[in-house]
Amino acid sequence: MTATAEPRSFAAAAAAPRVLRDHLWMHFATHNGRDEADAPLIVRGEGAYLFDDKGKRYLDGLAGLFAVQVGHGRAELAEAAARQMRELPYFPLWGYGHPPAIELADRLAASAPGDLERVFFTVGGGESVETAWKLARQYFKLSGQPTKHKVISRSMAYHGTSLGALSITGIPGAKAPFEPLVPSTQRVPNTNFYRATEHADDYAAYALWAADRIEEAILFEGPETVAAVFLEPVQNTGGCFVPPPGYFQRVREICDRHDVLLVSDEVICAFGRLGTPFGAQRFGYQPDMITTAKGLTSGYAPLGAVLISDRLAEPFHRTETPFMHGSTYGGHPVSCAVALANLDILEGENLYEHVRTNEDRFRTTLEKLTDLPIVGEVRGTGYFWAVELVKDKSTKERFTPEESTRILREYLSKQLFAHGLYCRADDRAEPVIQFAPPLICDRTHFEEIEQILRETLTGAWKLL
Repeated sequence: MTATAEPRSFAAAAAAPRVLRDHLWMHFATHNGRDEADAPLIVRGEGAYLFDDKGKRYLDGLAGLFAVQVGHGRAELAEAAARQMRELPYFPLWGYGHPPAIELADRLAASAPGDLERVFFTVGGGESVETAWKLARQYFKLSGQPTKHKVISRSMAYHGTSLGALSITGIPGAKAPFEPLVPSTQRVPNTNFYRATEHADDYAAYALWAADRIEEAILFEGPETVAAVFLEPVQNTGGCFVPPPGYFQRVREICDRHDVLLVSDEVICAFGRLGTPFGAQRFGYQPDMITTAKGLTSGYAPLGAVLISDRLAEPFHRTETPFMHGSTYGGHPVSCAVALANLDILEGENLYEHVRTNEDRFRTTLEKLTDLPIVGEVRGTGYFWAVELVKDKSTKERFTPEESTRILREYLSKQLFAHGLYCRADDRAEPVIQFAPPLICDRTHFEEIEQILRETLTGAWKLL
């Protein structure tokens, strides 16, 4: 915009010819003209639904991006932001505090498992992961173990896109354009039991086998060099890999044995997505750090946090050494105020209990789709589910790359949205369709998802 140009309103931009939007570079999008031409314009949200500029309604089956726990259009959150903007619109946490950050830190520490009593605020999930890795490295330097700097994570796991977090990420296609990345990361198998090549007939044995691969990696790298293991409670990429019973308990034992920190990456899984405040509570394990974002504010304002055990904080207090890390907007007062109001809704409307009460109904509704020849498995927990697609149910045969492109990206993604359902069709690992709707959803929303999915999957099968 030039100095003399008249400012345009959002409504005017939405109604104007598409040329007015040619300057927007969308995230994770190709730029050959197709995405820009086809990109819908979402202008409003209400409850579990989104609306485009033409007035069409879509069921938000992904909570925006695994974030909008309490639904769209909550006036309480807008009012909390406005109140804070009038009182203190911004101040950094660089050697100072402000009431919303102090209150939110107290509240998070009170609800976290174990001794996670320290809270470091960030702007988002990738920054939370970056923060946890940097803190782990400095902690071991202060503890007299300066060679412990490496990280172990799981195959196909997503942990962010900044160079450090991307180095921990286990998705080769996401990493390749930016290599070389930060060294010192190692991958181990994830918990995709549906595709298990070891102990495929014994879930308990598979749990221990998968966990023991972490110890194998620690020993291979040398325990004196490994600082942390980063794991999601339920792994996102690949389609909601739920940990087998006993898996995290074995991982905790391994980490303790080798003095390695267990970081629970809960950017998706915290704040009710699995029916508990934190995903570690759902599966009964104690992490040394938890990384969060997304549902902390229900996506209404950018905010992340790292919850840190007293043990990790102790060397910084004992030596008065600063943690040389921070950001301009980490712990922004407006975002913290929104987060506090969001937690009020989650607790006041009993949304944690609502998820636990309704997760079986969600599962059984999606499992109706297993009568379709293209559906291999339905898996997940809480309000976090995936439907894996196959070419042959009896053999679990995968699509060819050409078939996957044709079925998922060229057909399903467009048809699901055209039928009024926003969700994710993903084939970075196995071809899956993922669902993580707002936590306010109930049986009527589940049935709407199943009906739209049934129609579109039936059409997709005909393309094979």
